[in-house]
Amino acid sequence: MSTLVRRLSRLTSARLLSNKTNTHAVKKAVICSTPSVCQRASEDFPSFQKVGLPVVTSRKLEKLNPFVEPKQAWLENIDTVNSEKLGIIDLHPDIFSTPPRIDILHKNVKWQQKYREIDWRRSITKSEIDRSGRKPWKQKKTGKHRAGNSLAPQWRHGGVANGPRGPKSDFYMLSYSERELGLRIALSVKYAQNDLHIVNTLDIPTDEPDFLQELVDTRYWGFSALFVDDTDIMPVNFALASCEFGQFNYLPVYGLNVYSILKHESLVLTIAAVEKIEKMLLDQMYSPFQNKKV
Repeated sequence: MSTLVRRLSRLTSARLLSNKTNTHAVKKAVICSTPSVCQRASEDFPSFQKVGLPVVTSRKLEKLNPFVEPKQAWLENIDTVNSEKLGIIDLHPDIFSTPPRIDILHKNVKWQQKYREIDWRRSITKSEIDRSGRKPWKQKKTGKHRAGNSLAPQWRHGGVANGPRGPKSDFYMLSYSERELGLRIALSVKYAQNDLHIVNTLDIPTDEPDFLQELVDTRYWGFSALFVDDTDIMPVNFALASCEFGQFNYLPVYGLNVYSILKHESLVLTIAAVEKIEKMLLDQMYSPFQNKKV
């Protein structure tokens, strides 16, 4: 019990809890052992009545080092403008507490930028000029140099020598190890900066864009937010509400990338997305075919 209280006290140093009454209620709910105490905690913190106790949501973390404590984060709702803490969930330390490496993040960002860049410049050679190839003058007795045609690069309106021959792509592939490590570092950075938020679902009660904007402003999620779910089928209300804003974007887990994570100020994950992300990255980390030299 003392370990849970110590973890909870470290979380309160961030901006997750600003109300002293709610902080006291959370502590009572975590350490409650009698029905009367649990009842008082539910009365002080109404969101506990929706999910019931205990507050700490246990998750089975695979491939967990027994000597490393898991990270913890609040589980929030998204169906109301004001945030309601539904509980605390454990996060895998190998995914959300990776030491930062700027070089790996830079490699991933440059790789993704090169992926979408195509050089469309194309110059024509003398064989592609749509013009007659006759001799400009006769071969002899003119005092001029001999010329077979006026299509060569030294002539005006002639072809171009050694010019760009697009479309050309500078695309290259990063190794699986660098891509997997880049994702873990980006997620860890968002978690360390308190810009990672976990919600139960992306279902919102209305399709009004003002509701989503007010929700983000009230919870101080910044000017841009990236919402990630385990599927590419977006809830109808959320799709209609977010389509009015260019700074609120949606991605399924299979499209999650380092560039999008760093581009947005806040990262919002659902519980299902967290489960899928952890499984995907852990499988890659402990794969016997992975190149470990990063």
